[in-house]
Amino acid sequence: MDDLAKRLLEGDRRALARAISLVEDGDPAAAELVAAVYPHTGGAAVTGFTGPPGAGKSTLIAALVRRRREQGANVAVLAVDPSSPFSGGAVLGDRIRLAEHFLDGGVFIRSMAARGALGGLAEAALQTLLLMDASGRSEIELETVGVGQGEIDVAGHADTIVLVLVPGSGDSVQALKAGVMEIPDVIVINKREHPLTDLFVREIKGVLALAPAQDGWQIPVLTTEAASGAGVEELEAAIAAHRAQLGSSGLEERRRRNLREEVLALATAQHRRELERRLEGDASFAATIEEVAARRLDPASAARRLGG
Repeated sequence: MDDLAKRLLEGDRRALARAISLVEDGDPAAAELVAAVYPHTGGAAVTGFTGPPGAGKSTLIAALVRRRREQGANVAVLAVDPSSPFSGGAVLGDRIRLAEHFLDGGVFIRSMAARGALGGLAEAALQTLLLMDASGRSEIELETVGVGQGEIDVAGHADTIVLVLVPGSGDSVQALKAGVMEIPDVIVINKREHPLTDLFVREIKGVLALAPAQDGWQIPVLTTEAASGAGVEELEAAIAAHRAQLGSSGLEERRRRNLREEVLALATAQHRRELERRLEGDASFAATIEEVAARRLDPASAARRLGG
């Protein structure tokens, strides 16, 4: 682990890939590794991208990465994909869309299965972000799937949140209703050549006008055409402007909040695994579930019984 940590901190791509695999596999050595490199984290700017499937998040990220690489940035991309119903692994569509960056040593791309985690975020994604950060990547783009209340999870892991929507989509309309508008720092309407784009922009601005201001930050609503790269320069500028508006103290406070949520998320996952191990084959637990199934005991009371 000492050698792996050393190589990871030196920016070795193979060491980073190996370290992430250990985290994904739940190897006990992964916790030791993350603990060793954690003091070297905090240098990467993390941007989270969320939105409905098909909105063009991966293509948008690919275009943004292209611009950032032209300016010399050292970038990592973590795409949290839907789990394969057969293998439990990640669907590699995002890697296909980011194929142009495969041979670029300045870009590290990883897909990860959501494995049913709320909001599409695998528990391992939290640790992976730290490993990418420790490896010397100056920027990390985090992509999550879906749009809905559960997507608020992504807000706990990024400095700036970009919500990507597409006009004429039922998922996008649902986003306006589900409180998702409270999540983003930047909103992007992709596929701006769509005839409903202008109407959709007006609708979103109308919803934003009813929401409380975010510490003086006015959420920009941008339009892009990710496939051609149109509007990506404006997106890059908006992300930079949000980071500048946060300032060092605001960024520190946001990261402190993020880390608090991360600790709670990891503790919750660990407690659940421990509880599942403890209840495996437990006859009284099986009897409790039978009572719930027979409608003699409600789920909340059953949970309190377990806690007791």
